Amino acid sequence: MPEPGAPLLAAENLEIAYGAVQVVWGLSFQVSQGQVVALIGSNGAGKTTTLRAAAGVLPLKGGRLLLAGEDISSLPAHVRVARGLILVPEGRQLWPRMTVEDNLILGAYSPALRPRVGDNLARVYDMFPRLKERRTQLAGTLSGGEQQMLAIGRALMGEPRVLMLDEPSLGLAPRLVEDIFRFVRDIAAQGVTILLVEQNVHYTLEMADYVYVLETGRLALEGPAAELRENDYVRKAYLGA
Repeated sequence: MPEPGAPLLAAENLEIAYGAVQVVWGLSFQVSQGQVVALIGSNGAGKTTTLRAAAGVLPLKGGRLLLAGEDISSLPAHVRVARGLILVPEGRQLWPRMTVEDNLILGAYSPALRPRVGDNLARVYDMFPRLKERRTQLAGTLSGGEQQMLAIGRALMGEPRVLMLDEPSLGLAPRLVEDIFRFVRDIAAQGVTILLVEQNVHYTLEMADYVYVLETGRLALEGPAAELRENDYVRKAYLGA
């Protein structure tokens, strides 16, 4: 457990590159227990890259990542998942020819979670009744909104300590965007710590506790969401004000 007041997830001077091309420079941020923390910025700012590196999908070129005070920078992705750091990737990345329920069960692949699969399935179905209705349907035949529910539900089956969401509203109709953000609020209300990357800055600033603004791979601005909603630069650059 982290010490009282210590962040549950902390990034220190992250340097991230795709081969010879560096994308993120000296990025530091932290997420405290129970917070919703967001990374916002334009396309190409390095937001998705940061989440992928935190998940262990991309190696760090420099810096380190701490989970509950433990340096996890060199741990492989599956070990990070087992420790409770779980990513819902952009594009959902479901198994389209498997049923909804099989997709969910695979979210609890860790042996330690298997005794609680039934309880966790019930919890996910309670949050997403539509998934219960579709539980025998192939994931690839779901609508975009249902697929996003399934991707989030699959992550919840892993009992995340920190749930990382990458563009959960991408490509969805406005009504479905509202639904997805309502689900994210419900998850946060249950005590799950959330690190969110999202292009819909209006919704993000309404929901997040704290926000980091990335520009071309560097931290440009940070602060409580309520303050950034009133920041002139943020209003002009991201809110169209």
